[in-house]
Amino acid sequence: MKDIILAPIVTEKTAGIGADGTKVVFKVSKDANKVQIRQAVESAFNVKVKNVNTLNVRPKKKRVGRYTGATKAYKKAIVTLAEGSKLDLS
Repeated sequence: MKDIILAPIVTEKTAGIGADGTKVVFKVSKDANKVQIRQAVESAFNVKVKNVNTLNVRPKKKRVGRYTGATKAYKKAIVTLAEGSKLDLS
């Protein structure tokens, strides 16, 4: 099984989502499902997961001079931790 959790996403928006410490946002593998993400987070960080929401982030068009391109598409997972579980990535 290949890596499920690729990186935590730490931005101002995700800091606002996880201000109370119950929600954490991760960049995950595109072919991972919610059950696999739950198992990966629980085993990697030794916490209990209550809920997992996922969304596919589309590529954004970018331009440098006359050259156009796009950012990479990826899958994002918002993980809600159970009561008593805390995870601080900042």
